[in-house]
Amino acid sequence: MPTKILLQLDGDLQPSVFDAVVAVDAGVEQLFRHGGITPDNVRELVHGAMFTRGPDDLRHTAIFVGGSDASLAEKIYDTVRACFFGPLRVSVMLDPNGANTTAAAAVLAAERHLALDESTAVVFGATGPVGSRVVRLLARAGCAVRVVSRDLGRAERIVEQTQAAVPEAGLSAHAVPPEEALPSVLEGSQFVVAAGAPKVQLLSRQQWQSVSGLQVAIDLNAVPPLGIEGIEVTDKAASRGEVTCYGAIGVGGTKMKIHRAALQTLFTASDRLLDAEEIFAIGQDLK
Repeated sequence: MPTKILLQLDGDLQPSVFDAVVAVDAGVEQLFRHGGITPDNVRELVHGAMFTRGPDDLRHTAIFVGGSDASLAEKIYDTVRACFFGPLRVSVMLDPNGANTTAAAAVLAAERHLALDESTAVVFGATGPVGSRVVRLLARAGCAVRVVSRDLGRAERIVEQTQAAVPEAGLSAHAVPPEEALPSVLEGSQFVVAAGAPKVQLLSRQQWQSVSGLQVAIDLNAVPPLGIEGIEVTDKAASRGEVTCYGAIGVGGTKMKIHRAALQTLFTASDRLLDAEEIFAIGQDLK
């Protein structure tokens, strides 16, 4: 049996140790780590992975695209895919800074408690790497989504991009309102998720606990002050009154399971392309 080889391509100068450790724990036997990757220098690395094994053995080689810059990682991922032709291809996973696996884990957590296609969600920090993917996954699940950002123009762009991919999606863009107007954004929602920057509180305890009908609240920030006051970082389906709460570590266990399972899936065929939607589907199969 050929050795399982993973080519880790990272836009940062130093490839992620976190991603490397998860790869080893997922059963990768040889890990080749490359940092400072750009769309301009990735092609020869991909060709090295494509042309060194016959088509029947290429399923034992795979590529992981990561890094802290999600936009750069997406461009690298697109360039990698463009290198393939005919049977000469390997499977590829995109997960910059854990954005896809984290978003998948957050939506799966909500799905345990809600019928998403009958729910309205409010996503704070919706224009960031994780938030934008949460929006996309919720839209595909039939959830109505209020896309909230400090910059209304950025929120509108996420709505436009998501609507192009999911034409039937029910989306609306919102700038973070003044504190006294915040209830109007939350009113009528069943699910709220905070995916904003570290050390930024987005909701006070009083604000989210006063929302009638709110059922699930998820805070993906692990650095105090947390994004949603009153949720603990270790919360995992913890009850706060009528609301089921998850903190970053509470979601993180599922995120790690999805990450490992997705890496293992890469080696089942040579043509797997794992972006947010495919990674979410893998998470659903783990339930």
